[in-house]
Amino acid sequence: MLIMYSKCIGHKNASLTSSTNDSTPHTANPIDKDKSASLPSSTNYSSSILIHNEKDKLLGGLLASGFDEVSCISRLQSHTFRKVSPHKPSQYLISKLRDYEELHGKCGPDTRAYKRNLKHLQSKKYIGAAMCKYIVWDPSNGLGNQMISIVSAFLYAILTHRVLLVRFGTDLNDLFCEPFLNSTWVLPKNTPFWNERRVETYQTMLKKDKANSNPKEALPSTLFLNLQHTLDDPEKLFHCDHSQDLLRNIPLLILQSDQYFVPSLFMNPSFNLEINKMFPEKDTIFHHLARYLFHPSNEAWGLISRFYQTYLAEADERIGLQIRVFSPNTTPMQAIMDLVLNCTISNKLLPELDTKNSVSYSPNKTLKAVLVASLYPEYGESLMAMYLDRPSISGELIGVYQPSHEEKQKFHDNMHNMKAWTEMYLLSLSDVLVTTSLSTFGYVAQGLGGLKPWLLYKLISNDTHFPACERDFSFEPCNHIPPKHYCNGKAIKDYASSFPILRECIDYSNGVKLVNDSTI
Repeated sequence: MLIMYSKCIGHKNASLTSSTNDSTPHTANPIDKDKSASLPSSTNYSSSILIHNEKDKLLGGLLASGFDEVSCISRLQSHTFRKVSPHKPSQYLISKLRDYEELHGKCGPDTRAYKRNLKHLQSKKYIGAAMCKYIVWDPSNGLGNQMISIVSAFLYAILTHRVLLVRFGTDLNDLFCEPFLNSTWVLPKNTPFWNERRVETYQTMLKKDKANSNPKEALPSTLFLNLQHTLDDPEKLFHCDHSQDLLRNIPLLILQSDQYFVPSLFMNPSFNLEINKMFPEKDTIFHHLARYLFHPSNEAWGLISRFYQTYLAEADERIGLQIRVFSPNTTPMQAIMDLVLNCTISNKLLPELDTKNSVSYSPNKTLKAVLVASLYPEYGESLMAMYLDRPSISGELIGVYQPSHEEKQKFHDNMHNMKAWTEMYLLSLSDVLVTTSLSTFGYVAQGLGGLKPWLLYKLISNDTHFPACERDFSFEPCNHIPPKHYCNGKAIKDYASSFPILRECIDYSNGVKLVNDSTI
């Protein structure tokens, strides 16, 4: 049986109704329809909801107090939309975050130290020890890739006592709140290092180091690091002590990456020690740092909160379903739907249909809300029509909602990114999550929500696969392109034997991800 809601985001006076007689089943698309709807007033929340999880408003000490709550409403309200995380940040992590915030406040844009360092850096020569050192994150690939690489860059900044600045173009405007108190993390557009092509690269630095007996004299003041997946062997010894000893003396690093390279940081002994102290639970790194860094802007939060309250809040269980089609021209829609249904029904995430009766006689009236995130509308529509045509054997009521369908991924498009960010966040509010293998979109959702997803097998043609999905062992993102060599140059043949907290990714055998000690 299907429940459909007629109320749409932005329609404040619309009533909440149910219908099973709509002759044209369709998925809800309020994010497509209403881009300028106002934020929900605080009067829309009951006092009981406002005080719900009040003690966890700062996420167990993860977040600093003192922010202007009006400028970032999600920082105040988001904890009321999700269950309290069972994963608490360590006191050592909390202290390191407070230390970082102090450093960012001293060295960030618009400070005297920043302006002074900018003049020194323009000399393009090694300037010796500096109080303020920087790592500038440069975007690459889609939003999911960008977010997992920002988290990696932030952890690296903490480990190396650098200030993280992000180079946001117009496509990333107004997606996130500022994460640091009384400062910005956005690289000013008038910065002379905005064009990284004029900056020396990591590889040329290594060549100079080999040829120079006194490498410090040859070090640049600014260096470009490329850790993208497109390179055959991306900066393969970046994590090693020798490389880090050189990088430690360079005031400004410009990093371009689309990878979650946190696992490679564990391969460095000194980094390993610090990360272990910050994260006793190794598989919570992205969970904690993403919740710390990424707070939806007021515009994004308006879309998220209205959609959630309208379509998902009253459900007894929320199921997030993220469907990524990698080869739409060679993979039939029905093959994908068969995979999705095989996964969700065989694992009892969704109920089977009652093919004998047109009305359910079961006393069970549990409401399940299914949030479908896909570029294509056919998947939400097909699932909705399926539960509209027949009741479920269990008697459960199934509501299907798809916020948007863009048809194709769009790069450098602000509204496309706004919809993507909204749907990632909504998926993270699920009780159960099903994602597509290799999708960084899904990685962000599972990490924010602390959810171990069911991973759908990646179809590239009209084939079948059993099982259709597999439960992941960790909600950390997969590092698709980990280092292939030890620091002595020998090839790594088995990550787990050398680095016990790393495991081969379920969705990509060449990748690795972090696993908690207790699961080893």
